Amino acid sequence: MQNALKSICIVGGGTAGWMAATLLSSALRGSKIQITVVESPDIATIGVGESTVPSMMDFIQASQINLKEFIQATSATFKLGIRFDDWLTQGESYFHPFGKVGKDINGFEFYQAWLKSLADGEKSRWLDFSPSAIMAENERFMLRPAKHDNWVLSSYAHALHLDAVKVAHYLRDLCHKRGVTRIEATVKNVNLDEKDFIKSVELDNDTSLTSDFFIDCTGFHGLLIEKSLQVGFEDWSHYLPCNRAVAVQTEQVNNPVPYTIATAQKAGWSWSIPLQHRVGNGYVFASQFCSDEQAMETLLKQIKGKMLNEPRVIPFTTGRRKKIWHNNCLALGLAGGFLEPLESTAIHLVYKSLVHFIKHFPDSDFDAYNEQAFNDNINTDYQEIRDFIILHYCTSGRDDSDFWQWCQTMPVPKSLNEKIRKFRERGQLDHTLGQFFTNDSWCSILEGMKIRPKKYHPLLDAFHQQDLTNTLTKNINDIRATVKQMPNHHEYIQTHCQACN
Repeated sequence: MQNALKSICIVGGGTAGWMAATLLSSALRGSKIQITVVESPDIATIGVGESTVPSMMDFIQASQINLKEFIQATSATFKLGIRFDDWLTQGESYFHPFGKVGKDINGFEFYQAWLKSLADGEKSRWLDFSPSAIMAENERFMLRPAKHDNWVLSSYAHALHLDAVKVAHYLRDLCHKRGVTRIEATVKNVNLDEKDFIKSVELDNDTSLTSDFFIDCTGFHGLLIEKSLQVGFEDWSHYLPCNRAVAVQTEQVNNPVPYTIATAQKAGWSWSIPLQHRVGNGYVFASQFCSDEQAMETLLKQIKGKMLNEPRVIPFTTGRRKKIWHNNCLALGLAGGFLEPLESTAIHLVYKSLVHFIKHFPDSDFDAYNEQAFNDNINTDYQEIRDFIILHYCTSGRDDSDFWQWCQTMPVPKSLNEKIRKFRERGQLDHTLGQFFTNDSWCSILEGMKIRPKKYHPLLDAFHQQDLTNTLTKNINDIRATVKQMPNHHEYIQTHCQACN
């Protein structure tokens, strides 16, 4: 092609920058497109996006990364889902498992069949049919065998807890081996041409770098996409008022569990992310309901183990750029937008943005329709995740603080309102192709919040009650028998992928 791109410049390192360099170095192999990363020694990595979702495994595979080596290098542990403590009421917990819950029966979604069984007097839990949930309850884990004929092993999914700083270092070293150029410098000026395209960036080492395309990984600052191209920001604070987080790392005092813990607090929620060598802790809160000092006091009362660093406060605004891709610039990670890490979607959105970008990869003509198609797709992804996060707040039964009282009457997007209304009637969720959160994920949160449909699908009345009972009982027994044979999560890591240091 006469108009093919010849170079891509990634401004900013960190998790987002090095994920971009890694995936693109794999996807563009053989294209002769030169990839350069400009990484400033003066700007620290935020480094708190340490809980991931199953698409992290897709990134690792697509980037041709050795999984065992990656886990050892990043002190990673496995993650089967998220345990939510105190969200419905204080003292109650529920679990959002990864992977499938149950098996569809005669063409009907399993959730509908389960609702029918409850109406018939059965007492099983929704989570009894989730392999990931039962594995998490029993702290069991194993990677899925390449060859098997067990439906349980095909149904669970997992992600990773990882050290974000170590991830960036690992990917940087990998990219160096793949021929990616790294320049250690800080961008001090961005030059635009007459068409509002980025022409070059001036560095603090008295050099200037030109490129056909630029990827902005400069964090909340958005040096290229916002400071230079001024695309604008869509603020979602009216839906999600949490705007600060305090974070601290502690020594690991217990064996790491295979799930993240998200605990509701008086002005937000706190996280606990167990790695092999330490635990990541934090409190995401709304400053209108809680001061930095109060948040820090709450967090420090709850942590276990010796602190490994001083707590730090991270301010943020929930929302996204009005255009994630504009002209010859793509914004990734915090430069593109931010949704609080309640469902661990930050790294997922980096990966998903890159997948969309590769699908709509431009040439030097920079077709506007192609750019618009990308933006439409990624905007849909952001909105879906936004609505899913809001779901946790607007369905809570808590009213014991000003924050939770606000949540009782909080504004809810029309898209989410309609989804909840349809679910309350007959348990219908209408999952569309490309959405990240499956119907099983939505059902898990709604069930955890004790929201159940008024009715099940009427055609399920044709099911013979005893046959349905027998089928569900067999499913439960199959899951428990399979999980029982799995090794302990901590022992599995020690045997197969213990960290190098």
